[in-house]
This record gives sequence, structure tokens and C-alpha cells, in this order.
Amino acid sequence: MDAGLRDLRHAMLTIIIVSFNARADLERCLESLHVVPPATSHEIVVVDNASTDESADAARRWPDVRVIDAGANIGFARANNIGIRSSTGAYILLLNSDTVVPSGAIDRLVAELEQDASVAAVGPRLLDGDGRAELSFGRMIGPLNEFRQKRWLKSGAIDGLTSRRQYPDWVSGACLLVRRADAEAVGGLDERYFMYTEDVDFCAAMRARGRRILFAPEIEVVHLRGRSAATAPGATQEHYRRSQLAFYEKHHPHWAPLLKLYVRMFP
Repeated sequence: MDAGLRDLRHAMLTIIIVSFNARADLERCLESLHVVPPATSHEIVVVDNASTDESADAARRWPDVRVIDAGANIGFARANNIGIRSSTGAYILLLNSDTVVPSGAIDRLVAELEQDASVAAVGPRLLDGDGRAELSFGRMIGPLNEFRQKRWLKSGAIDGLTSRRQYPDWVSGACLLVRRADAEAVGGLDERYFMYTEDVDFCAAMRARGRRILFAPEIEVVHLRGRSAATAPGATQEHYRRSQLAFYEKHHPHWAPLLKLYVRMFP
């Protein structure tokens, strides 16, 4: 076996990036991971959901990036599970293709898990291209909490809300570091979610086992939101509604009929 491949097989960290028709973003993300690579031994796995913009070929420009062709647009949760099953890192970083990772950020995320055995997953503070904070954590999705989150987004208080270290119910799957043991214990991401809410559900499954989720605002990652989604806004909205309904049917079955009625009235 080639020495480099042997090292990757025993890497401590697996970085999984799901890509769909976002070549420029993917290249930018991979470039950020290579300018100053994480000191933690790692492998990078790109799962390409049948992109038509040569994303997979672009990713193969980096010799240390392993590209898995999903064969179809199978969604975020299922593609990440493929990456998880095809790797062995003790830590798994789910990373959006539209992120830019500053030097040292990943090593600091790993350090958070290494210093607190009660934490299953950790997420950083996410900033947009202009340096504005994104609400990338929160309470469990439900009618009241969704209403509260919308009020926060309109209040302009996001900077303050995202400056405090805390243990929320979930952190964003755009950049989520999780222990493999915890990811496997809950069976990976629930594949009923094509895209959206799968990260909230994933964190809920780990919390149900008595594990904690950490939001670490002192670690920052840039998130250039929605590049893949922007290519097909109608389909994106449909996927969101389907995932939202699936989430309510699983976690809030008594509210699901009302949500279905709302969706029919306000599609």
C-alpha cells in the first residue's frame, strides 16, 4: 500500500464535503484547507452529487482529495453518510462547499472535543462574506422556537447572540465536527431529509443519548450561504418544506397536520 494512502486511512480527522454544481465554491473551500492545512492528521473526502459543472474533476486537482461520485443528486444527508461510511477518522467534520476555513480553525474545533468527553459535536461561529454573524445554532425546532428564531433574525441582535459560548440543542451542519463514535451510535444522518433540518435532527439524536452539543464562538468560519441552492430556488424551497414536514412528523406529530394545512394555504 502507498505510504500516503496508509496515512490517510489512519487519519484522526475526516473532512467530508458534499458538492452539487458549486465548482467555484468547492475550489475556494479546498484552497482554504490547503493554504495552511490542519495540523491534525486528516483526509478530505468530496462526495459529488452528480454535478454537471465539472466539480468532481476540479476537486481531483488536489492529490490528497478523495472524490466519491454519488451517481445522482441524492441529497445532503445521504451523501454525508456515504462519506462517513467510506472513511475511518475518529473525528468527522461535515463541511459545506460554500465555506472558507481560516488557518487553525479546524485544529481548535478538534481541541474542543478532545478536552471535554461529554461533548459529541461542536460548531464554530459562522460569518458571511461581509463578516456578519449567522445564527448557526439554536433550540430544538418547534412552533414556538421557530417563531422566536424569526424574531431574533429580524431584531438585528445576531452578533450578541452568537458571541456567547453555550450548549444549544443544535449547531449548523455547514461546519459541524462530531466524534465518529457518536455519529455511528445514532446511525448517521437521517436520510429522509434531502436537505435542511438534518443537522437539527442529527444533534437531537445525540442529545437523546445524553451527549452535549457545543457552540464555540471564539472559532470562526466563513459561510458564503446558498450557492448551490441559488441555482434552483424553486426546488430548494420544495426541499425545505418537505424536510420541515418530515421533521414535524418525526418530532412533533401533533403539530404536523397544522403545518401541512399552513403549507397548502401559503405554499
